[in-house]
Amino acid sequence: MKKFRNEWKYCCDEGDIALISARLTSVLDIDEHTLAQNKYSIHSLYFDDYRNTCANDNAFGVEKRFKWRIRYYDGPKKSLHLELKQKRFGYTHKESCPMTKKELSLILDNKPEEILWKTKYKLLRRFCVAIMSRRFEPKVIIHYERTAYVEPITNIRITLDQNIAAGNDFEHFIDGKYMRYPIQEKARHVLEVKFDYILPSYIKDIINSHGFRQTSFSKYYLGRKKMEELI
Repeated sequence: MKKFRNEWKYCCDEGDIALISARLTSVLDIDEHTLAQNKYSIHSLYFDDYRNTCANDNAFGVEKRFKWRIRYYDGPKKSLHLELKQKRFGYTHKESCPMTKKELSLILDNKPEEILWKTKYKLLRRFCVAIMSRRFEPKVIIHYERTAYVEPITNIRITLDQNIAAGNDFEHFIDGKYMRYPIQEKARHVLEVKFDYILPSYIKDIINSHGFRQTSFSKYYLGRKKMEELI
């Protein structure tokens, strides 16, 4: 049975980032993947079908929706992962499996049939079928810097995402040498709070003390809109 989690999102400014980081550091652990500067970069290549179903579902606030993406993190271990993120009535579920650079190249060359019968990962096979049957193709790259805080026992994860930008030079996705266009004002960032069942009051108090308003912020959708503006 799939396990769906709460995912609350808030927009915040530069001053909020500094204050909330200091408060979160006092009660939560820094994510083990965070680099020396307390940040790591995320590169995500998003796909959509010939009807732009994923983007349109975001635009219209459809309660049951999904996104396919390929992601990697900057650092000594640059490993690729395919992810399927699903949303159901405000709750999220994510499935993931590893990918190789060769498989990425075949996907970008629109040759999913060369992967379909060779991979051992069911998720990757589902993705290949989606490409072949519904013509899923790359639509936008989303890049940003993340600081993450965790509480392992209760599976709480809070992230601060800064400098969110979009690009569409898919050939340079894997080397990170693609042009990036900010999708919002430079001083605006995103706070995400992810948890299973109950958010402890001491964390909720930190969030509420800043007067943040919950939002349905979608990096993918805003990235698509930014690239459309530049055409």
